[in-house]
Amino acid sequence: MNITNKIQQYAIVDVFAERPLRGNPLAVVPDADDLDEHTMRAIAVEFNLSETSFVLTPTEASADFRIRSFTPTGDEVFGVGHNALGVWWWLAETGQLGERTSFVQQLGDELLPVSVGRENGRVTVSLSQAMPRHIGDVGNLQALAEALGLDKTEPANGPQEAVVVSTGAAHMLVRLVSRDEVDRAEPDASMLLPLLERAGAQGCYVFTTSGEQRGEAYARFFNPTVGIREDPATGSAAGPLGWLLANRSGAGGQETFTVVQGVSMGRESHIRLLVRPDAVELTGSAVLTATGQLHL
Repeated sequence: MNITNKIQQYAIVDVFAERPLRGNPLAVVPDADDLDEHTMRAIAVEFNLSETSFVLTPTEASADFRIRSFTPTGDEVFGVGHNALGVWWWLAETGQLGERTSFVQQLGDELLPVSVGRENGRVTVSLSQAMPRHIGDVGNLQALAEALGLDKTEPANGPQEAVVVSTGAAHMLVRLVSRDEVDRAEPDASMLLPLLERAGAQGCYVFTTSGEQRGEAYARFFNPTVGIREDPATGSAAGPLGWLLANRSGAGGQETFTVVQGVSMGRESHIRLLVRPDAVELTGSAVLTATGQLHL
């Protein structure tokens, strides 16, 4: 007979979505102080979502909550994206934040500000990411085109540039010529993985601004380094992309962008970005899709 020693609550929230079964699903595990790291990793593997986030008591006095996030392969990730936004949305939606609107989250070694508000009756969360860093450019676009299953035999096709930028997690940003080409990308993980590792990048964000409205980009995300074939909404990659686009525009000052992602997966997501010269702020909402209990 199986005997369970602990019942652990959890929720599934769809982040960057306006209705269930859209956006990026996240498992939120609250009150997780009693869970050791091995159990957290095992729970993330069990859920098999792109990320599972655990809500903990902070170890820094100035923080309100500490968040740890793991991928389906049990890898811990530290970028600020749907993993953190979904947690804060859930905390606000369940009445655990009171009347306050400004908070500090502890994520890895970073202490980052969070603001919570409402738009059209819905809870929205804005998260500051770490200071943007341009890590480097990728020179071998032909090899990248082959890894992405795209044709680079004509100059008008395939990757036009590839840049690695981090706002907490380093990702390779690959500019393509059209939405059609973004949709046609079919990466070979065995070929893409060494290119990412060589460039010092975690995931690959293919995008285009061609044919999109001003201030909008269309993107897909692949991350074989942590076992994610494709992710429907990736805030930790959208932030670097917003910073890159702002720098390319040459306008200076403050700019806003929206990244549309997850369309080809049937999970359309809209990620809003506020980009300053030295900072990126991510804004979005979520919906509650499921609640339940883990018997551990």
